[in-house]
Amino acid sequence: MTANRKRTARRIHRWMVPIAAAPLLLTSATGSLYSVLLEHGIDAFWLIKLHTGNLGWINLQPIYPILLGILTLIVTTSGLALLLPKPYQRE
Repeated sequence: MTANRKRTARRIHRWMVPIAAAPLLLTSATGSLYSVLLEHGIDAFWLIKLHTGNLGWINLQPIYPILLGILTLIVTTSGLALLLPKPYQRE
């Protein structure tokens, strides 16, 4: 990978990670917290709404799983692109 392509991949990766991390962390945190609360007899159904993409002011439930999948693939692909070795260059 040339230096310019590697720089571009790094820039895309740095830009996409915070965008992808926010909904992934929200989903994992609300799912875990709901399970813990349910074991203690507390039914916090509002956590499930957040967990599935209903954020109150905007309802992303129809596209939330697809969005999470696409963001995960983009971040993983850009991260793997940073790890690929440089192609052999003849002199």
